[in-house]
Amino acid sequence: MKKLVLLVLALMLVLSAALAAADPSGKVMLYSSMQEAQLQAIEQAFEAKYPTVDMEYYYAGGGKLVTKMTTEAQDGGQIASDLVWLGDPSDYEVFKANGWLEPYVSPETEHIAKEYMDPDGYYTAGRLVTMGIAWFIGVDEADAPKTWNDLLDPKWSNQIVMTDPAQASTTKYWMAAMMQSEKYGPAFFEKLRDNGVELESGTTATHNRVADASYQVGICLDYVSANLIAEGSPMLFHYTTEDVITMTSPVAIIKGCANEENAKLLMDFILSKEGQEVLVANNLVSVRDDVEMQVDTSAIAAINMPVNYTELGENLQKYLDDFNKIFGK
Repeated sequence: MKKLVLLVLALMLVLSAALAAADPSGKVMLYSSMQEAQLQAIEQAFEAKYPTVDMEYYYAGGGKLVTKMTTEAQDGGQIASDLVWLGDPSDYEVFKANGWLEPYVSPETEHIAKEYMDPDGYYTAGRLVTMGIAWFIGVDEADAPKTWNDLLDPKWSNQIVMTDPAQASTTKYWMAAMMQSEKYGPAFFEKLRDNGVELESGTTATHNRVADASYQVGICLDYVSANLIAEGSPMLFHYTTEDVITMTSPVAIIKGCANEENAKLLMDFILSKEGQEVLVANNLVSVRDDVEMQVDTSAIAAINMPVNYTELGENLQKYLDDFNKIFGK
């Protein structure tokens, strides 16, 4: 009997050790240009579900993060993150070509449209981000610009602000998509410059300049505007009535990362219904087909401007150089 008891105890210890080993532990690092309030919401929800995993993140503008990744990867170095989550999908074509990404298809993609995923499995959209027009509440809504070309009206001379595309991946994507379009191209930005548009150094700063009435109108993001409006900022926002530009804001795993299993765990969580509901609760737009939202994504998609992602990725730097030349940078 004593031997049997000892055997049972030994088996229980082995089983307990096996279960403990199966539990995720350690840490996971995310590089992201998403607003810090949303990152904190994801961090809290993820750590509540996986209390033995410490989620860390490094938050900065998209341009700064791309520079940081490039510097870390130089001379065969390792990017010091497990995942990256930026706003501009064309950045990921560059990351992919550079060999910086590890392919991973999450089981959560069953509820995500194939158009939101890299065909080779290197990245998947984590949210939808759309550029539109915001304005200070002192401007009559009926007079607020409704199309990109409305921004060229002389009545908005020296009253428009936008983020420098070199500093924010979302604005860079919008700029490149406009440059790619035969309808707009460099000529649009030359006219926008001539109308006195101001370049701000960061996304948050751009939106704040509209909220504090420094500028009457801004080329702004839907979710950042929604956050400020929810906090009581005196500004309004709407999508353009044509040529809407939506970004899929992909998330991807870094090749050779230190915490690959936890990276998969975090990516699964971000793409899960639970994770996407956290984003929606924080004024973001989900990529899943089973998450309830106030935003009608089908209506937006119906007037989305066509974008050639491959061409955009190949010519991204050229478009940025053209923009900088126009603005004398």
